[in-house]
Amino acid sequence: MSNMEYRIRYRQWLDYEALEPDLRAELEEIKDNETEIRERFCQDLTFGTAGLRGLMGAGTNRMNVYTVQRATAGLGLYLLTTHGKEAMQRGVVIAYDNRANSELFAQEAALTLNSLGIRTYVFDRLAPTPELSFAVKYRQSIAGIVITASHNPKEYNGYKVYNEHGCQITGEMAEAILEKIDIYQELAALPVLMSEETARSRDLYHEIGNAYHQVFQKAVLEQALLQDSAAKENLKIVYTPLHGTGLGSVTSVLDKDGFTQVHVLESQKEPDARFSTVHSPNPEDKEALQLAIACAQEINADLVLGTDPDCDRVGIAVRDGDQFVLLTGNQTGALLADYVLSHKILDDKSVVIKTIVTSELGADIASAYGAEVMNVLTGFKYIGEKMIGFEQNHDHTFVMGYEESYGYLVGSHAKDKDAVAASMLICEMAAYQKAQGKTLLQRLEELYQQYGYYKDVVDSFTLPGADGQERIADIMTELRAEQASEIGGLAVAEVKDYANGIDGLPKANVLKYFFADGGWMAVRPSGTEPKIKFYYSVKGETMKAAEEKVAALQEAAKKIVA
Repeated sequence: MSNMEYRIRYRQWLDYEALEPDLRAELEEIKDNETEIRERFCQDLTFGTAGLRGLMGAGTNRMNVYTVQRATAGLGLYLLTTHGKEAMQRGVVIAYDNRANSELFAQEAALTLNSLGIRTYVFDRLAPTPELSFAVKYRQSIAGIVITASHNPKEYNGYKVYNEHGCQITGEMAEAILEKIDIYQELAALPVLMSEETARSRDLYHEIGNAYHQVFQKAVLEQALLQDSAAKENLKIVYTPLHGTGLGSVTSVLDKDGFTQVHVLESQKEPDARFSTVHSPNPEDKEALQLAIACAQEINADLVLGTDPDCDRVGIAVRDGDQFVLLTGNQTGALLADYVLSHKILDDKSVVIKTIVTSELGADIASAYGAEVMNVLTGFKYIGEKMIGFEQNHDHTFVMGYEESYGYLVGSHAKDKDAVAASMLICEMAAYQKAQGKTLLQRLEELYQQYGYYKDVVDSFTLPGADGQERIADIMTELRAEQASEIGGLAVAEVKDYANGIDGLPKANVLKYFFADGGWMAVRPSGTEPKIKFYYSVKGETMKAAEEKVAALQEAAKKIVA
């Protein structure tokens, strides 16, 4: 976008008489900062299959009431065009997390839909994202919205859209909604919002609450597999919701499943939009669970659980003598596959689904138990999409799905990753192994001995701003042009470019290098953050041998990004 174009957009916002005072003050403050103006107005905040996600603030490239209204107006117009009066009657369920402005953005979204004649059902308190997924299908709504930026830092917020099955939207629907969003190019073109009082009086604005929380928890408890009550009572757990939405749901489910020694970390118990005790509320970040680990050491606990702010992902740490070891998403996923599949009766239709950047260890385990393994693109929406197809065609039975980024789903009560159910099953498998005289780490070592020593690592390189986006695009272009024959000393046997729409999957900006010795490296720009990610998955006869291969690949990746 030229200097003139983003300057014009900046001026249009300042000239909008009804502009929120706090947003106007932000824009006045940056009037002499060309770089900041460009960052905020160089583009519209990208709407895609992950919805919107970005820094909060004034501007077209920021999360604010107007970008939320614009996205919602586009969604509403799409629903009316596609479903007509049915959309108005079935309505849209809306949930929100603990972040700054989440409740405000949820209300703005609801009133925008109400102004278009579409009913809304807004949770009366913070709710986990998987509960939103469940609620859409449970009450047979036409769509769902959740206001969250998941695990991102406190300065971010986001907006995700779910289809009538409770699954995040995929490409075709996202593109159709974006076409409608593009109709609303100016602030003055947005629908005039009716008041909440008027919306309620017209049977358009509804609150939902405790009944939905209870029925969701009941659906989660139906996924429980361990009947040994003594084993559950013998497991000591420290849980942290990382200041997010998980507290009520996770602790209630664990209690109802029979876990009597659940210690909630007091300093991270309450919702806090500032995430005051953590740098980043991301269970993938080893620092996020350090306070919980310290508590676990003090009380001699067996297991640490931490869920992210919208409670769709969970990280764990396991006791190893006097210390605690953090497990990766791949390791936890493999252990869950082992536990779940060993406790379920499978048939020739049973399927485990993982993403193309997830370790093969869980796949090897699933195959050994007789389950079919399917691979999908990165993003749980693609797992949910497969699940919908299974239900419609009755050709496969979904057992579990997972991705390396700490997202797991067992059962079909939701169509998105569910840290409530995953927390319960992680505790069950830890209790089960403890009853056998083993820790989860010892069980993992047994799996390594049986299937090989897998080492799976993800490196994320953050390249912020418009310049960063250009550099990420350049890196992908350069890699495609180079067609490397070796990386980090490992011979490349095959390269798959998912931009071409291969293996029956939609097109995606992902490159995957398969090495002659059986490992692989994948490269993809993040769909929600200004990052480019490198995934390494190798196998060795010993863990040391596998680690050496990964270290060489990591050095090669640094040179690629430099």
